[in-house]
Amino acid sequence: MMEPSERLNAWMDGYVHAWTTNSPEAIASLFTPDAVYDPQTAGGEWDGIEEIIEHWVEIDDDPENWDFQWIPVIEAGDIAVVVGRTVYHTPPMTYRNLFVIRFDESDRCTDFTEWYIEEDQN
Repeated sequence: MMEPSERLNAWMDGYVHAWTTNSPEAIASLFTPDAVYDPQTAGGEWDGIEEIIEHWVEIDDDPENWDFQWIPVIEAGDIAVVVGRTVYHTPPMTYRNLFVIRFDESDRCTDFTEWYIEEDQN
């Protein structure tokens, strides 16, 4: 397993913090003003920081109801690929996650693509 860079570790810590707090400021600190967030859903991508914040806050996951672990798969130049696992407690659900993150020179995300699939609970 590869060790994440300081940049990726700090960004993912910020991602988990933003997810936990649902704070618009914490969310905005992760992305450039013109960033694109593509959750790979029928609703399509979220364009720009205002739309990213709007959709993120709508999800409103209870921070006491989930655990998240991640590991880097690859980091090369301005791109990082991360796999993760999200476990929701009530109702019990587990998701496998794949993130592709593109950074700018200030280590903020310009393009974020997320895939997730629910694990069978049997």
